[in-house]
Amino acid sequence: MASGAQALDFGALADMSFESLDSRGHRERFPGLQLAWDSLAAAPGTTAVLNAANEVAVAAFLDRRIRFDQIHSVNLATLEALQPSKPQTLQDLLALDAEARRAADRAIGRLAH
Repeated sequence: MASGAQALDFGALADMSFESLDSRGHRERFPGLQLAWDSLAAAPGTTAVLNAANEVAVAAFLDRRIRFDQIHSVNLATLEALQPSKPQTLQDLLALDAEARRAADRAIGRLAH
């Protein structure tokens, strides 16, 4: 996919450092990361719901319908609205994805008002 961005040149970057998630308030600053880990440990299908919600929320942010800091709220509200079950077929997965997208749209609608 053409993005218009140049390829990342790691040799030209300044030194990089990595911090523990437990350091300096990272859990509070990046709540979506913990939500992703929790989704991995939850019922099958939960990660599909989170993925769909996040795609809808990011699109709403890019369209300026919600603020960046509301993406997590949309993801959380979508996960709370659905009780995913393990998709047995591709059709099950697509149906779960569509249901999650509708729930995310409803959450965005509540934030916009």
